[in-house]
Amino acid sequence: MRFSFLDRPFPVITGIFAGQTPAELIAEARCAEFEGAGGVAVDLADFKPEHRNYDALKSVIDTVNLPFMFFFYRNDKWGNSDDETRQELLLTAADAGAAMIDVMGDLYDPSPREITSNPAAIDKQKALIDKIHAKGSQVVISSHMPSEFRTCEQVLEHMLEVQSRGADVVKIVTGVNTPEELAEALKTTITLKRELKVPFIHVCGGKYNRPHRLMGPSLGVSICFAVPRYEPRYGMHQPTVRAMKAVLDNMHWNINDMQE
Repeated sequence: MRFSFLDRPFPVITGIFAGQTPAELIAEARCAEFEGAGGVAVDLADFKPEHRNYDALKSVIDTVNLPFMFFFYRNDKWGNSDDETRQELLLTAADAGAAMIDVMGDLYDPSPREITSNPAAIDKQKALIDKIHAKGSQVVISSHMPSEFRTCEQVLEHMLEVQSRGADVVKIVTGVNTPEELAEALKTTITLKRELKVPFIHVCGGKYNRPHRLMGPSLGVSICFAVPRYEPRYGMHQPTVRAMKAVLDNMHWNINDMQE
C-alpha cells in the first residue's frame, strides 16, 4: 500500500532525517512514527552507495505506516553525483513506494535561488514529473535560499512559477533575520494559502525562523518538518516532532478551519 501526504488533514507533521544505512533510516522512521509524525522525509545525501538500490529503499519504506518523501540535493557526501544520477535514485525510491519525490526548482540548470528559467531545463523537469507520476508518486518542487529575505510579492511570483510546472506541492525556504522580516514572512504564508492552487511548504531560516516554523502550519503550511530526535551529524536547528505536535495540538486554531 502506498500512503500519501495529501489524503490526510493538513498540516502533516513530517519527521525529517538522514542516515548512512537502511537500519539507521528505519530507526529514525520508527522514532518519528512513535513521536506522532504523520509522514517522514528522507535526505539521501549521506546514504551509502552500496545501499542505493530498490531493495534497501523498500525495506525502509515498508517499516512504518506513513508516507515517505525522498530528496537528494547537490550535496552527495559520497561523490560528485550529477543531476541525472541523483534522479535515478529518486526514481528508484518512487518504484519502491515513495509517496512523494522532491524535484529541485533549478534541476538540470543550477541557478540563483534554485529556480531555472531555461526552457529546456523546465521541459526536462516536466518530463521527469510525468515519469514520477506514472510510477504512482507525487511531486514537490523545492527552492532553498535560507539566508536570503524575500518579500511576499517575490515569494508568490516564485511559487506560482513552480506551481505551473505540474507539481502536487510547492516548497520554498527563505530567510528571516529581523522582526520586520518575520512579519512579512507570516503575511507571505497567509497570502500563499489564498493564492496557490496546490498545497505548499513555506519554511524560513535565520535568527527569527523558530516562530515561523511553529506558527506557519496553523497559517496554511501543508507539510511541516521536524526532527525525530537531535543527531549531531545532521544539524539541530529544527524543532522536534514532539515539540511541533505539542504546539499544534494546543493551538486550537487553524486557518483551514476558518469559514471564507
